[in-house]
Amino acid sequence: MPAHSNIVKSFPEVALVRLLSSLRRHWPHTHILVRGDSHFATPEVIEVIAHRRWTDFVFGLAGNAVLLRQAAPTIEAARRLHHQRVALARAHDQAPPTSTRLYDEFVYAARSWAQPWRVVLKAAVMRAGDNPRFVVTSLEAPTPQMLYEDLYCARGNCENDIKAVKNDLHSDRTSAPSFLANAMRLLLACAAYVLHHALRTHTLQHTALAQAQPSTVILTLFKIATQIKQYKDRILLHLPSSCPVRALLHRVTALLYAVPAPVCNTS
Repeated sequence: MPAHSNIVKSFPEVALVRLLSSLRRHWPHTHILVRGDSHFATPEVIEVIAHRRWTDFVFGLAGNAVLLRQAAPTIEAARRLHHQRVALARAHDQAPPTSTRLYDEFVYAARSWAQPWRVVLKAAVMRAGDNPRFVVTSLEAPTPQMLYEDLYCARGNCENDIKAVKNDLHSDRTSAPSFLANAMRLLLACAAYVLHHALRTHTLQHTALAQAQPSTVILTLFKIATQIKQYKDRILLHLPSSCPVRALLHRVTALLYAVPAPVCNTS
């Protein structure tokens, strides 16, 4: 049976092709930036993005002997700067800095890549030693520091949101015997996160919970021993006299009560 390794695509590559094609159909002129860690910096994935208009990538890149050799001068400069900052802080009886970072860039081509790409280096020196990190990208304009801190590291926020949906709202509870039931569970978890995000960004602004994760909001506002009394025109919540979030609950309920009820479309 003939081998088909030259035509079989990996799952990330197939998924990326379908995703980019779907996005491009709806937004034909939008610039798309694909971000990911070093697991996505494969020749197949890079080639998928490289041949598409208005599409770029920023991927983490695992260090190797060639990259470390090119990064050596910047790492040495970061070492010297860190030692100077530590000595200056001690001379003024101040706490020494925990780390020092310098950024650089160079062109690099792995043996499996079809062409060279821009690589950005973050040369970090900490108390425990050197901590160089690399990023490969097709972008040309951003400075190395901006590309690493503002574009690449921003993917961490997306990962935190995914963790919140999975860990706090239990989107991974898909043990039902049917696909539709599991899809409905996932949909409800995502809907709960949308509600949480709206509550945090609008109702909880300028409070201690403005940046809180769903689990914190649930434990602080919802899991409270409360006596509920329902009347024809209102619902009364009798909180314990020592409730530490009484003022916050009053603010939240007052703001939610002020939101106008949605108009039902009966046409």
